[in-house]
Amino acid sequence: MTERNPYAISFGRVPTQYISRNLLIDDIVDTLNSDIVEEQAFKLTGIRGTGKTVTLTAIEKQIKEYNNWIVVDLKSNSSITNDLVASLYTNTPFLTKFIDSNLNLSAFGIGLNISQKSPAASIDIVLEQILVEIQKRKKKVLIVIDEVRKTDSLIDFIQEFQILIRKDLPIYLVVAGLYEDIESIENTDGLTFFLRATKCDMTPLNIGIIREDYKKTLGLSDEVAYEMAVMTKGYAFAYQAFGKYMWESKEKEITGMVLAQVDEALAQKVYNKIWSELTPKDRWFLNFIVQKDSMNVSELLNLTKKKHNEWSEPRKRLIDKGIIDGSNRGMIVLKLPRFKEYVENAI
Repeated sequence: MTERNPYAISFGRVPTQYISRNLLIDDIVDTLNSDIVEEQAFKLTGIRGTGKTVTLTAIEKQIKEYNNWIVVDLKSNSSITNDLVASLYTNTPFLTKFIDSNLNLSAFGIGLNISQKSPAASIDIVLEQILVEIQKRKKKVLIVIDEVRKTDSLIDFIQEFQILIRKDLPIYLVVAGLYEDIESIENTDGLTFFLRATKCDMTPLNIGIIREDYKKTLGLSDEVAYEMAVMTKGYAFAYQAFGKYMWESKEKEITGMVLAQVDEALAQKVYNKIWSELTPKDRWFLNFIVQKDSMNVSELLNLTKKKHNEWSEPRKRLIDKGIIDGSNRGMIVLKLPRFKEYVENAI
């Protein structure tokens, strides 16, 4: 029987072999479990393929191990508050009994129709009553939303969430989304709470850990494992892609075929989408930027014969897309692995 490939490039699936962001995960889990509430919401953000879903899943899994937590997965394009109440009713026995005995939620298609009680008029008021009951039981609710996007339902829920935390009720939120989707929600009027919530950027994986993983899992020499780890630039999807195709090739050296397969996976799964969303000016600047892994801004402006003010907007967009690193002002550093090859082919 053929051994299963431990690496995977399918989004949304947690691979058998992956590198956990333990420090980030532990920090969020510890904060959620602290006796004194410091943060009640976290935003995991990054470009496609940086490991947001895997990290979110790990946080959710750890929190579920504590019996004082109730974890609810929701979708940003659903009727969030209604779905939250329905999930709490369906999956939490003491809340099922509480709602059936005290609340008439027939107007929302939830629970029993209690004839002696008037139907609840507002799902927001119902949620508050439920959270009060949860608080009495010394329990807490964590809401998890992956691939979060700006929707009317999400905006309404976040506004209600702000009210609930002001009332010191035990409700918490962790979301994961692309840079532009998170930013779109942050820039919405009236969502100050969400803007101020802790944002966690999916920074590159540690190259040393990737090297050791490749040595152990693929049986590569230290030199080859290090070379391949460096080529990933710590990008989680590239780490999986290199591992997957090296595993399938059964080679102990990086071959041209492996590189071609990795390039194809990066293009089809990530880069084509990123490229399609860039403006013509962004693409034009990239034609010069990819000539080096890093260059000084003055060198780029000299090459392009452009001025600083002409570069400022493309720079921001390329940083927001996760293509270049903007942390070292004055320097332009490509963050994405094998992106130079992609741009050359695209152009």
